[in-house]
Amino acid sequence: MVKVTLVKSTIGEVKSVKETVAALGLKKIRSFKTFEDSPALRGQIKKVAHLVKVEEE
Repeated sequence: MVKVTLVKSTIGEVKSVKETVAALGLKKIRSFKTFEDSPALRGQIKKVAHLVKVEEE
């Protein structure tokens, strides 16, 4: 399991980054979601790595 927390705003980011954050279900700063670890999830996290914090559970 992987916990993903939004730690920085998406203001000023390109549309695809904003859509990726929305697809992860993160809306506000400090919001978090827990996911099953998968290659697709890792790809999304890599795209928005500068905005999120990732914790292994």
